[in-house]
Amino acid sequence: MIQHPDKNCIDPITVKIHNQLAYCAHVEEEANGRPWFHDIKEYLSKGEYPEHANHAKKCTLWRLFNHFFHSGGNLYRRTPDLGLLGCVNAKEASKLLEDMHAGTCGPHMNGFVLVKKILRGGYFWMTMEMDCI
Repeated sequence: MIQHPDKNCIDPITVKIHNQLAYCAHVEEEANGRPWFHDIKEYLSKGEYPEHANHAKKCTLWRLFNHFFHSGGNLYRRTPDLGLLGCVNAKEASKLLEDMHAGTCGPHMNGFVLVKKILRGGYFWMTMEMDCI
């Protein structure tokens, strides 16, 4: 607490120092070592739900399956205009964010514009908006 001239107390502002640069967003690594699209890809290739899936997860996965397309070992997300976006894991997503934001694919941009540029480039991951912002 610091003393204000009007005898009011002002709470201090806590400042966190991060080891990573602020302009360089990174996607969190997957907890179990598998990419976020592992269950979707397994269902599309084998036609079976994961063994650990309960009824609610099966319903959620069923809704997701309709938006994805598996071809040649790669997973693609269908867009409303029938385009295909390649699904990337966390490591590839971090590299894409760094490259596109650094100016390799144009000047620096804010999060929403960066998401649109990544989508136009043909890439997709589930948390891309949050990661870019």
